Amino acid sequence: MTEQTPGPLHRWLSEGDRAVFARVAAHHWPAGDRLLPRLTHSANHGLLWFGTAGVLWALGGARGRRAAARGVASLALASATVNTLGKRSVRRTRPLIDAVPHIRRARRQPTTTSFPSGHSASAAAFAVGVALESRALGTLLAPLAGAVAFSRVYTGVHYPSDVVVGAALGAGAAYAVRGLVPSRHQLPPPARPRGDAPALPEGEGLVVVVNPGSGAIPQPGDPVRQLRAGLPKAEVVLHDMAGPPLTATLDTAARDAAERGGALGVIGGDGTVSAAAATALRYGVPLAVLPGGTFNHFAQDLGVETVAEVCAAVESGSAVRVDVGRLTPTGEPGVSREPSYFVNTFSLGSYPELVRLREHWSPRIGGPAATLLGVAHVLRTSRPLRAVVNGEERSMWLLFAGNGAYRSVGLAPVRRYDLADGLLDLRVAHGGRFARVRLLTAALTGALRRSPVYAATRPRWLRISGLPEGTHMAYDGEVAPAPPSFVIDKAEEALTVYRTIPD
Repeated sequence: MTEQTPGPLHRWLSEGDRAVFARVAAHHWPAGDRLLPRLTHSANHGLLWFGTAGVLWALGGARGRRAAARGVASLALASATVNTLGKRSVRRTRPLIDAVPHIRRARRQPTTTSFPSGHSASAAAFAVGVALESRALGTLLAPLAGAVAFSRVYTGVHYPSDVVVGAALGAGAAYAVRGLVPSRHQLPPPARPRGDAPALPEGEGLVVVVNPGSGAIPQPGDPVRQLRAGLPKAEVVLHDMAGPPLTATLDTAARDAAERGGALGVIGGDGTVSAAAATALRYGVPLAVLPGGTFNHFAQDLGVETVAEVCAAVESGSAVRVDVGRLTPTGEPGVSREPSYFVNTFSLGSYPELVRLREHWSPRIGGPAATLLGVAHVLRTSRPLRAVVNGEERSMWLLFAGNGAYRSVGLAPVRRYDLADGLLDLRVAHGGRFARVRLLTAALTGALRRSPVYAATRPRWLRISGLPEGTHMAYDGEVAPAPPSFVIDKAEEALTVYRTIPD
């Protein structure tokens, strides 16, 4: 069997590749000699892009966090593709670097094969992934990604075709991730009914309560300053942590707003938003939710990402009606029948205990460490909760009810696309023999929906009774004693919330 000789096209491409590499090697660019070797070194193992993702996560608000997550996921897929398939399929040797000046050579010469360029794939994957979530952020990152790709040729570790193909694979990885997890602008606008809310020019009649006790993920700009710049006539009330409870501050603000024919506004975490929603319902005033709390789950699901968007909606009177989850105690003499409300989630079982432990430990060791410690403690010490759910006695590790249907990853609820669907998103992790192990195994293997220890449905109401004394419940991140029996349902389209509605 005779060895095949390269065809004319292959020889032409190879010669052109080497000719371009030689021209780059002969070109002298003083700024590049100092900058590009450092840049290519900083991109080793994706460190440059992980650092950039950290900055976007910390300072870019909700859109920046989504862009960072998409960029990292795209980079991971591109890196796995290049290193497992690309380099093993085409075993091309590295260029000879005799013509490349010593000052610009990489500190350590790579020992892997040359085709395709992993650095270029990672750079393109991260930049394109970010751009698919935020075009503005992607545009800012494009020159940096291009410089990293060019540095691979300039420092003599890759041929130009290695870089071009690597970048193409990286961009393809970003689009593959988008195919699996659509970006927000790809999704159809949620079907939320329009609401009647007064237009408040410059915010006149809007009373905004700010809860400084809410945790906050760093955001671009101070939300209070942005509010005052966008709605200069709005009244801003800073809740006094040493004074009356937050509910009293909200009550006074809502009463003032109702007397002026205006609206109640709130800046705080999900628990603060939940309390504000209950107060707005009681006084019959619209609610303006300004992103400024720890996670802003309700604002994000509503489609409100910036203070500027809320200011525009308040001035124009643009609003929608949304459902509110409602918990009403039943059947016990001497127990108040006053309902409690939630805008995001309600839960019984392990999660309330986790929240309680996290709140107890976080002032001393910080939120992330307190969460990990709480998870370890709950997994080690918790026991199933016994209760009667819709007339059937059950043993449960967790009962979760969401205000509206969530899209999910495994057990974790991720996002709602309709806040006025009239449904509860009910999930139950049952107790039983080896239930924790079976549940975890099913979640990790993607077989959760088929697991006998997990159930999910979307009812309009739920009745719970027979809870042991001392049982706690969690709703919108707040923990409270649970009544012995109660009904969970929804006040459908009861709350009017400001939001810009696309034409």
